[in-house]
Formats: sequence, structure tokens, C-alpha cells
Amino acid sequence: MLVARSLFIAATLLMTAVPVYAQSSGAESAAELAAARAKLPPDAAKVLFGSQVAPAPLEARSIGSYARGCLSGGIALPVNGPAWQVMRLSRNRNWGHPALIAFLERFAIASKAVGWPGLLVGDMGQPRGGPMLTGHASHQIGLDADIWLMPMPQRVLTGDERESISAVSVVKDGTMEIDHKVWTPLHLKVIRQASLDPEVARIFVNPAIKKQLCLEAGKDRAWLSKVRPWYGHNYHFHIRLACPADMPSCSNQEPTGPGDGCGADLAWWLGPEPYRDEPEGPPKPPMKLADLPAACRQVLVAK
Repeated sequence: MLVARSLFIAATLLMTAVPVYAQSSGAESAAELAAARAKLPPDAAKVLFGSQVAPAPLEARSIGSYARGCLSGGIALPVNGPAWQVMRLSRNRNWGHPALIAFLERFAIASKAVGWPGLLVGDMGQPRGGPMLTGHASHQIGLDADIWLMPMPQRVLTGDERESISAVSVVKDGTMEIDHKVWTPLHLKVIRQASLDPEVARIFVNPAIKKQLCLEAGKDRAWLSKVRPWYGHNYHFHIRLACPADMPSCSNQEPTGPGDGCGADLAWWLGPEPYRDEPEGPPKPPMKLADLPAACRQVLVAK
């Protein structure tokens, strides 16, 4: 069974570019990012793209796949909005394709309409996309965003608070069970609201969260098909948009297929084997610029 699980993970990564997320509360400081950079070869794509502080002044394009690509013409989500606040500003990861910015702005308003107090937005993408120094294998083409599973306070957070406040897990430590001291019906409502947007291709959550959504959804189940279990994701849910229309430079992942995802697939994630935050295996060498689509070279050097 362990071998089968490993083969399934490898196949999933190759076919669908699903993210492997290093489980954390998203609290890396600027100093920790610098330390991560120092441990990598200078030609690593993580270093090259992680060092960019401004977007490529080119046509807005998502280039490549979610876990192997870059972003041109990216724009930043304003750090404060009528229904959102951006966290971890020092990381400079509030960039995305204009389609992602437009989605987050309308989703934030829609989330308030269903009772969620407002979004705390975690990592989106870097100014020019590409691999990140820490935390993600995806988020590379400006179409992914992490939304904290903690409602926005009804005041503007200070810069220090945005760096120091910890996200709150809705899953009991060391288990595959929801923490009912934290989880509320509003969590289902805000995740459902995101899934209803036609531009959303996937929402990744901890398997325990998927289980709880399946239990609470009732007869309204069509939206559940977009919500998929994956490692980590107990502090936030990860929204992924489909590639914008008429953008051949962007590679979509496979459709989710029929069904609500509450059957055999979820049972596999909740099976008897010990749950791990990430697949085990030897670390892979970091990607280089040559491993990305050729157009990413232009994105990297554009001025």
C-alpha cells in the first residue's frame, strides 16, 4: 500500500501539477528567506525569481504550468481592501495575473455577503512568478492564492501584526479530525463561495477539512468537486484559477472529473497509513532557469 501511495503521488504531480506545500503557518521572516537563498546555488531558479522585486513590464501572461512557469505583466493586490488584508508583506508575494486580482477582489466582497468578516490573504505569487525560495512548489504563474482559515479582524492590522500573527489550524494536531473549537459553519460558506466562481479550477484543503465539508454539505454538493484534499492546508485553503481564455502560453491541469470527491478518493487520504505532511523521498535539486519555459528568460531580464 505504501508503494502504491508513492506511485499515485508521483503520477498526480506529473499529470496535474498539484502543489506540494511545505506545511507551515506562513511565518517566514525576511531573514529566514535570506538564509534560504544563501543555501542555494546562485543559478537556481528560486534565487533568480525570488530576487525580483518588481514585475516584468510585458503583456500579462501566465507562462507554463502551475509548478513550472513564470508570470509577465503581473500586478499586486492592494494590501488593504474593503473586505481583505494582505499578510506577510515583507515576503512580497501579493502578485498575480490580473485575472487573479480581479477574482480576489470580487470573492472578498462575496465572502462578506455570506457572513465571513473578510479575507486574510497569504501567499499569492512573486512579482515575476517562478519558483519560490520557501513554502511552495506551485504558485508560479500568478493564478494561485492562499486564504487563511481565520477571519479578518474588524480593524486594519499594523505592519508588525501582519508579520507576527499566526494563522490558526482548524485541524487537531497529529490527527485527521477537525478541531470543532475552531471550525464554524462560516468556514464551509466561504470555501463554497470561492468554488462557485467559474474561473476557479481547484481548491486545496487538508483531508480532514474535505471530510467535514462532505459531512456538512447536505444535498447541495456540486461545488464539492473542485475542493480536493492535499498535504498540509490546515491553516489556509489554496485557490487555483484556470488559465485565462485564449492564453496558449498557460497550461491547465486536468478537469476534476465527475462526482463530489467524497468517496474512494477521500477514503484513500483518510486511510490507515500514518498521515504525512509531504511525500517522503530524497530532495530534488532545485530547478534552474533552463528547466522553465523559454519565455521565462525574457520575463526574468525585462526592464
